[in-house]
Amino acid sequence: MKLYGYFRSSAAFRVRIALNLKGLGYEQVSIHLRKNEQRQAAYLALQPQGLVPALEDDDGEIFIQSLAIIEYLDETHPMPPLLPGHPAARARVRALAQAVACDIHPIDNLRVLRYLVKPLGHDEAAVEAWFNHWIRLGFDGIERLLAGDGQAGKFCHGDTPGLADLCLVPQVFNAQRYPSFDMTPYPAIRRIFDQCMTLDAFERARPERQPDAE
Repeated sequence: MKLYGYFRSSAAFRVRIALNLKGLGYEQVSIHLRKNEQRQAAYLALQPQGLVPALEDDDGEIFIQSLAIIEYLDETHPMPPLLPGHPAARARVRALAQAVACDIHPIDNLRVLRYLVKPLGHDEAAVEAWFNHWIRLGFDGIERLLAGDGQAGKFCHGDTPGLADLCLVPQVFNAQRYPSFDMTPYPAIRRIFDQCMTLDAFERARPERQPDAE
Protein backbone atom coordinates (compact mmCIF):
# COMPACT_ATOMS: atom_id res chain seq x y z
CA MET A 1 0.00 0.00 0.00
CA LYS A 2 0.99 3.62 -0.49
CA LEU A 3 0.19 6.34 2.03
CA TYR A 4 0.23 9.85 0.60
CA GLY A 5 0.82 12.21 3.49
CA TYR A 6 3.00 14.75 5.21
CA PHE A 7 5.00 14.17 8.34
CA ARG A 8 3.30 17.00 10.27
CA SER A 9 -0.23 16.15 9.15
CA SER A 10 -2.21 14.92 12.14
CA ALA A 11 -4.68 13.19 9.81
CA ALA A 12 -1.85 11.23 8.17
CA PHE A 13 -0.46 10.56 11.67
CA ARG A 14 -3.75 8.82 12.58
CA VAL A 15 -3.52 6.52 9.59
CA ARG A 16 0.14 5.70 10.25
CA ILE A 17 -0.79 4.55 13.74
CA ALA A 18 -3.61 2.39 12.37
CA LEU A 19 -1.35 0.77 9.79
CA ASN A 20 1.28 0.12 12.45
CA LEU A 21 -1.22 -1.39 14.89
CA LYS A 22 -2.49 -3.68 12.13
CA GLY A 23 1.06 -4.70 11.23
CA LEU A 24 0.58 -3.61 7.62
CA GLY A 25 3.50 -2.60 5.46
CA TYR A 26 3.20 0.59 3.46
CA GLU A 27 5.24 2.96 1.34
CA GLN A 28 5.07 6.64 2.22
CA VAL A 29 4.74 9.24 -0.52
CA SER A 30 5.41 12.74 0.76
CA ILE A 31 3.04 15.52 -0.24
CA HIS A 32 4.70 18.68 1.04
CA LEU A 33 1.85 20.84 2.28
CA ARG A 34 3.94 23.98 2.82
CA LYS A 35 5.09 23.80 -0.80
CA ASN A 36 1.47 23.33 -1.94
CA GLU A 37 2.20 19.98 -3.57
CA GLN A 38 -1.35 18.99 -2.58
CA ARG A 39 -2.62 21.44 -5.21
CA GLN A 40 -0.63 19.95 -8.08
CA ALA A 41 -2.61 18.28 -10.84
CA ALA A 42 -1.09 14.84 -10.33
CA TYR A 43 -2.15 14.73 -6.69
CA LEU A 44 -5.57 16.27 -7.34
CA ALA A 45 -6.19 13.39 -9.73
CA LEU A 46 -5.80 11.08 -6.72
CA GLN A 47 -7.44 13.26 -4.07
CA PRO A 48 -9.75 15.87 -5.64
CA GLN A 49 -10.00 17.84 -2.38
CA GLY A 50 -6.24 18.38 -2.31
CA LEU A 51 -5.94 17.08 1.25
CA VAL A 52 -3.83 14.44 2.94
CA PRO A 53 -3.85 11.58 3.57
CA ALA A 54 -4.81 9.35 0.70
CA LEU A 55 -4.27 5.61 0.77
CA GLU A 56 -3.70 3.48 -2.30
CA ASP A 57 -4.31 -0.20 -1.62
CA ASP A 58 -2.70 -3.20 -3.27
CA ASP A 59 -5.31 -3.14 -6.05
CA GLY A 60 -4.64 0.51 -6.86
CA GLU A 61 -7.90 1.78 -5.36
CA ILE A 62 -7.66 5.17 -3.66
CA PHE A 63 -9.26 5.99 -0.31
CA ILE A 64 -9.49 9.46 1.22
CA GLN A 65 -10.39 11.05 4.59
CA SER A 66 -8.52 9.63 7.57
CA LEU A 67 -11.48 8.26 9.52
CA ALA A 68 -12.88 6.55 6.43
CA ILE A 69 -9.43 5.09 5.67
CA ILE A 70 -9.05 3.79 9.24
CA GLU A 71 -12.48 2.16 9.24
CA TYR A 72 -11.72 0.61 5.83
CA LEU A 73 -8.52 -0.86 7.28
CA ASP A 74 -10.43 -2.10 10.31
CA GLU A 75 -13.00 -3.85 8.13
CA THR A 76 -10.48 -5.41 5.77
CA HIS A 77 -7.88 -6.28 8.42
CA PRO A 78 -10.01 -6.84 11.53
CA MET A 79 -7.27 -7.79 13.96
CA PRO A 80 -6.62 -6.08 16.24
CA PRO A 81 -9.97 -4.27 16.16
CA LEU A 82 -9.99 -0.49 16.43
CA LEU A 83 -13.67 -0.32 17.35
CA PRO A 84 -15.38 -2.23 20.17
CA GLY A 85 -18.03 -4.85 19.52
CA HIS A 86 -21.10 -3.30 21.16
CA PRO A 87 -22.97 -0.65 19.13
CA ALA A 88 -23.17 1.78 22.07
CA ALA A 89 -19.44 1.42 22.72
CA ARG A 90 -18.68 1.99 19.03
CA ALA A 91 -20.80 5.14 19.11
CA ARG A 92 -18.84 6.41 22.13
CA VAL A 93 -15.49 5.76 20.46
CA ARG A 94 -16.60 7.40 17.22
CA ALA A 95 -17.87 10.42 19.17
CA LEU A 96 -14.50 10.87 20.87
CA ALA A 97 -12.70 10.49 17.55
CA GLN A 98 -14.98 12.98 15.84
CA ALA A 99 -14.60 15.47 18.70
CA VAL A 100 -11.02 15.76 17.47
CA ALA A 101 -11.33 15.08 13.76
CA CYS A 102 -14.49 17.11 13.13
CA ASP A 103 -14.50 19.81 15.82
CA ILE A 104 -10.89 20.71 16.67
CA HIS A 105 -8.70 19.76 13.74
CA PRO A 106 -10.55 21.35 10.78
CA ILE A 107 -10.37 24.89 12.18
CA ASP A 108 -6.77 24.58 13.34
CA ASN A 109 -5.14 23.03 10.29
CA LEU A 110 -2.58 24.62 8.00
CA ARG A 111 -4.90 26.04 5.35
CA VAL A 112 -7.01 27.82 8.00
CA LEU A 113 -3.94 29.21 9.78
CA ARG A 114 -2.58 30.44 6.46
CA TYR A 115 -5.87 32.19 5.71
CA LEU A 116 -5.74 33.95 9.07
CA VAL A 117 -2.39 35.44 8.03
CA LYS A 118 -3.17 36.08 4.37
CA PRO A 119 -5.57 37.55 3.39
CA LEU A 120 -7.00 38.35 6.84
CA GLY A 121 -3.79 39.95 8.09
CA HIS A 122 -3.49 38.47 11.59
CA ASP A 123 -0.05 38.30 13.20
CA GLU A 124 1.59 35.26 14.82
CA ALA A 125 0.27 36.15 18.29
CA ALA A 126 -3.31 36.19 17.00
CA VAL A 127 -2.81 32.90 15.15
CA GLU A 128 -1.42 31.31 18.33
CA ALA A 129 -4.40 32.57 20.33
CA TRP A 130 -6.81 31.14 17.73
CA PHE A 131 -4.98 27.80 17.62
CA ASN A 132 -4.89 27.37 21.38
CA HIS A 133 -8.46 28.55 21.93
CA TRP A 134 -10.02 25.82 19.80
CA ILE A 135 -7.83 23.05 21.19
CA ARG A 136 -8.59 24.19 24.74
CA LEU A 137 -12.33 24.27 24.07
CA GLY A 138 -12.22 20.82 22.52
CA PHE A 139 -10.01 19.31 25.20
CA ASP A 140 -12.27 20.69 27.94
CA GLY A 141 -15.11 18.53 26.64
CA ILE A 142 -13.00 15.48 25.86
CA GLU A 143 -11.44 15.57 29.33
CA ARG A 144 -14.89 15.58 30.93
CA LEU A 145 -15.96 12.62 28.79
CA LEU A 146 -12.86 10.58 29.54
CA ALA A 147 -12.87 11.34 33.26
CA GLY A 148 -16.61 11.18 33.85
CA ASP A 149 -18.30 8.18 32.25
CA GLY A 150 -16.17 5.36 33.69
CA GLN A 151 -15.51 3.72 30.31
CA ALA A 152 -11.92 4.84 29.82
CA GLY A 153 -9.23 2.47 31.02
CA LYS A 154 -5.61 2.59 30.01
CA PHE A 155 -6.88 4.05 26.75
CA CYS A 156 -9.87 6.13 25.67
CA HIS A 157 -12.12 3.06 25.78
CA GLY A 158 -11.04 0.20 27.97
CA ASP A 159 -7.55 -1.24 28.00
CA THR A 160 -6.79 -1.56 24.28
CA PRO A 161 -5.99 1.26 21.83
CA GLY A 162 -8.63 2.17 19.30
CA LEU A 163 -9.95 4.78 16.93
CA ALA A 164 -10.34 7.47 19.60
CA ASP A 165 -6.70 7.11 20.69
CA LEU A 166 -5.56 7.35 17.05
CA CYS A 167 -7.19 10.78 16.88
CA LEU A 168 -6.31 12.01 20.36
CA VAL A 169 -2.56 11.41 20.21
CA PRO A 170 -1.87 13.54 17.09
CA GLN A 171 -4.00 16.31 18.55
CA VAL A 172 -1.88 16.33 21.71
CA PHE A 173 1.18 16.68 19.47
CA ASN A 174 -0.55 19.65 17.84
CA ALA A 175 -1.32 21.16 21.23
CA GLN A 176 2.39 21.14 21.99
CA ARG A 177 3.08 23.32 18.97
CA TYR A 178 2.98 26.44 21.12
CA PRO A 179 4.63 26.39 24.58
CA SER A 180 1.86 28.66 25.84
CA PHE A 181 -0.66 25.80 25.75
CA ASP A 182 -1.07 24.32 29.23
CA MET A 183 -1.86 20.60 29.41
CA THR A 184 -2.15 20.67 33.22
CA PRO A 185 -6.00 20.83 33.22
CA TYR A 186 -6.20 17.57 31.25
CA PRO A 187 -4.91 14.71 33.44
CA ALA A 188 -7.01 12.03 31.74
CA ILE A 189 -5.85 13.09 28.28
CA ARG A 190 -2.23 13.27 29.44
CA ARG A 191 -2.42 9.83 31.08
CA ILE A 192 -3.88 8.20 27.97
CA PHE A 193 -1.39 9.99 25.72
CA ASP A 194 1.53 8.77 27.83
CA GLN A 195 0.15 5.21 27.76
CA CYS A 196 -0.23 5.32 23.97
CA MET A 197 3.33 6.51 23.50
CA THR A 198 4.67 3.42 25.28
CA LEU A 199 3.46 1.40 22.26
CA ASP A 200 5.74 0.96 19.27
CA ALA A 201 2.89 1.55 16.80
CA PHE A 202 2.40 5.08 18.14
CA GLU A 203 6.08 5.80 18.63
CA ARG A 204 7.01 4.83 15.06
CA ALA A 205 4.20 7.04 13.71
CA ARG A 206 5.37 10.25 15.40
CA PRO A 207 6.17 13.07 12.97
CA GLU A 208 9.91 13.37 13.56
CA ARG A 209 10.41 9.69 12.72
CA GLN A 210 8.97 9.95 9.22
CA PRO A 211 11.17 9.87 6.10
CA ASP A 212 10.08 13.38 5.05
CA ALA A 213 10.63 14.95 8.48
CA GLU A 214 12.37 18.31 8.42
